[in-house]
Amino acid sequence: MKISGAAVGGLALGGLGFNLAPVRAQAQMLKIRWAKESTTICPYCAVGCGIIVHTSRDGSGKIINTEGDPDHPINQGSLCAKGAALYQLVTTENRIKTPLYRAAYSDVWEEKSWDWALTQIALRVKQSRDSSFTQKNAKGQVVNRTDGIAHVGSAALDNEECWALQTMMRALGLVYIEHQARI
Repeated sequence: MKISGAAVGGLALGGLGFNLAPVRAQAQMLKIRWAKESTTICPYCAVGCGIIVHTSRDGSGKIINTEGDPDHPINQGSLCAKGAALYQLVTTENRIKTPLYRAAYSDVWEEKSWDWALTQIALRVKQSRDSSFTQKNAKGQVVNRTDGIAHVGSAALDNEECWALQTMMRALGLVYIEHQARI
């Protein structure tokens, strides 16, 4: 029984490619050897994991690789599945690169230019702000606010981005401003 068990084990290991013969090691050049390293924050959730982004030095800014930042105090180099797949966010051929617009009551999406999309956004914000702007309240006090627009921030923004965004929203006169500031 013992001999047949050892024989089956030996055959199983041999069938899996187990070999005690010496193997010659091979090294290969890493594609990130001469890449520029930059650190960033993962855009997906409010945890704020650190990521190292490797970009080419040829001036194109092409992303070569992304990986967890081992020096970051939050994730210490580890990433969740979404953070680990961040490289695919910018390199996939399926990424939408132009604005898509669907007119009211339509079921068809149309490709539009960035100039058109940004102009439409600015016009609609201005129209909504002008139609709901309050210069003075019922007591006659100057309030300069709009109740027709609200803003909800993103947890993926850092403090500097939040400050710039909040400044812009307050300059527009928004009162209803919310933010997920957990980073």
